[in-house]
Amino acid sequence: MNTDRRNFLKVLSVAGGGMLVGFNIVGCKSDTVPKEIMKAFPKEWISFDAFVKIGETGLVTILSPNPEIGQNIKTSMPMIIAEELDVAWKDVVVEQAPLNTEWYTRQVAGGSQSIRKGWDSLRKAGATVRHMLVEAATKKWECTASDCTTKDGIITHTDGRTLGYGDLASEASKLTVPEKVTLKDPKDFRIIGQSKKNVDLEGILTGKSLFGMDYKEEGMAYAVALRPPAFGQVLESVDDTEARKVNGVTDVIKFGDKVAVLATNTWTAMKGKKALKAVWAQKEKAESSAYHSKTLVEHLQKKSKKPRRVDGNVDKAFAESDEIIDRTYEAPFLPHACMEPMNFFADVTAEGARMVGPIQTPEWTQSRIAKLLEIDKEKVSIAMTRMGGGFGRRLYGDFALEAAEISSLAKKPVKLVFSREDDMLAGTYRPASAYRFKVGIKDGEITAYHLTEACFNGEMFGTMPGNFPCGAIPNYRVDCHKIESNITTGAWRAPYANFLAFAEQAFLDELAQKLGKDAVQLRLELLEKTKTQPVGEEHNYEVDKYAGVIKRAAEVADWGKAKSGVHQGFCAYFSHNTYVAEVAEVEMENDVPVVKKIICVVDCGIVINPIAAINQIEGGIVDGIGHAMYGDFRFEDGQTQSTNYHQYRLIRMSETPEIEVHFIESTNDPTGLGEPTLPPAGGAVANALFAATKKRFYRQPFLSVLNETPG
Repeated sequence: MNTDRRNFLKVLSVAGGGMLVGFNIVGCKSDTVPKEIMKAFPKEWISFDAFVKIGETGLVTILSPNPEIGQNIKTSMPMIIAEELDVAWKDVVVEQAPLNTEWYTRQVAGGSQSIRKGWDSLRKAGATVRHMLVEAATKKWECTASDCTTKDGIITHTDGRTLGYGDLASEASKLTVPEKVTLKDPKDFRIIGQSKKNVDLEGILTGKSLFGMDYKEEGMAYAVALRPPAFGQVLESVDDTEARKVNGVTDVIKFGDKVAVLATNTWTAMKGKKALKAVWAQKEKAESSAYHSKTLVEHLQKKSKKPRRVDGNVDKAFAESDEIIDRTYEAPFLPHACMEPMNFFADVTAEGARMVGPIQTPEWTQSRIAKLLEIDKEKVSIAMTRMGGGFGRRLYGDFALEAAEISSLAKKPVKLVFSREDDMLAGTYRPASAYRFKVGIKDGEITAYHLTEACFNGEMFGTMPGNFPCGAIPNYRVDCHKIESNITTGAWRAPYANFLAFAEQAFLDELAQKLGKDAVQLRLELLEKTKTQPVGEEHNYEVDKYAGVIKRAAEVADWGKAKSGVHQGFCAYFSHNTYVAEVAEVEMENDVPVVKKIICVVDCGIVINPIAAINQIEGGIVDGIGHAMYGDFRFEDGQTQSTNYHQYRLIRMSETPEIEVHFIESTNDPTGLGEPTLPPAGGAVANALFAATKKRFYRQPFLSVLNETPG
């Protein structure tokens, strides 16, 4: 790597948190070649940096660094580069970049952070290449950069002369990399802000091999694994005699408390697995849902040793209150239930481990595989496929580690595949949690607010002590209780906020009713108090942005204006750096409440790709409604009681409401979008259901409450 490339690395690393290193990918096969491409496919590619290569015909390949999980970043991230590069989008080919910790940083799909974290470095990558191309033109024309303009991959001189990027690529790539470049003013964007279809769309529609489940290699074995049927159990013994008799089964391998069956195809491997005779022993407590609920509620009755936030004195304020409102909200463990089952390809040899599959955290997984196999991290390669859903489940990579271990023991390449039952019975779940809200009212004002959380294996609220409505109430306290469980838990779409938002916003709705105030009015009053009479430590939200989405949602939804047969519910929430307000509309059909429409307002800064942004917003809302209404997942003696979709209820297409999306126009840097619309969906629906049925909802799923017999 030459000195100029090292300088380029420093410039982009400091500016955007991204490490870029020049490399040569000449000859790489492009993932996507859109039909609209007008330029001929080049015979030679010229590499500029870790993101861009340009062909002699002017065609441009842009590498998308982060895992594609359905959030459309494989399209949106290249759009950012193409914008600053000033190339026509029709002349762009997109490739999925491999894992490479020298070329890129934060190759992660999680926390709705891909665009937000990559924004600066992606823009600078495109602008730097554009600068170098212009400099090459000035040398050829013996003029200055001010004499040149760029558009759609063409550099134009003031006298009318033109040169295409392909004409200049070879010379430009040899120039000194500039330390500073000028970025476009957002008002001059021509690609960003315009809807561009998913670059993989044609491949998805025509069934091309894009997903992990599609990946296969000549000579690989198909593997499935038998795992403990209940949490807390370990493998005592296994008899594989009958399994080995199944035609097509090639091997049976015990690893830890699991048993892998290898075969010539997945179906045969599954038949072999069913023929195994395993004996299990209960080593740890066998937990049940009744125990979970009882334990959560017990912890809500006490304070923690170290509160997460304390403003004022809640005990004194409660003692002086005219009225105290005390409510408890509960939510169960939930699976991720991804459409594409967990799977991974592994080929472990003496030279290292070659891995291919759908993973949200390739770098972390690489490190864990290296540790498992006791080899250098550099000897583990991971190629990322497109993912058929993840929602946090593919953050953990347990399935990739299993594949690596099985391949290592079998001494051959294997493709490990989970069945739906495997993932339901031995998954990584959203932890069961509960919240207790206690509020003191004095002279018609909220003077005390005490939130207590209980959560298995974690502290959900503990990461957000500055959330609304802190800063607006003089006496404010947050306590968190972490309860240990042998059930594996982890991030689930919109971690921390996915259940808390419903609980908080449903409580605020009830609080507004108690105070005789409109739900929108109460929220705006609380936000205004953080400006006029702030208390305690700083809060983590911007009042004007929060109030902005609330006011806009109320306006576009005609909040408070009677609509015949329509019952509205309001909710607003800030998470993943984005502000969202939603209004749910429920109508009664044959005495059954039906969610008919959601009006959603979002402040997420600059919108890169509107059609993709709306897709994420709608997906988050549908996901939020579905799990709040129907998501019920129970344990009995350490074993899940739902093994497939026939037992685990998901929202159906016919139950999906109309969704109306509005963006707050902004020139601010983009924020998260894959998760922020999920948390407020449950709260908006719960509040609308109350307006329709006069039933308050204190636990999820709501369907269980709606089906309760009065009295």
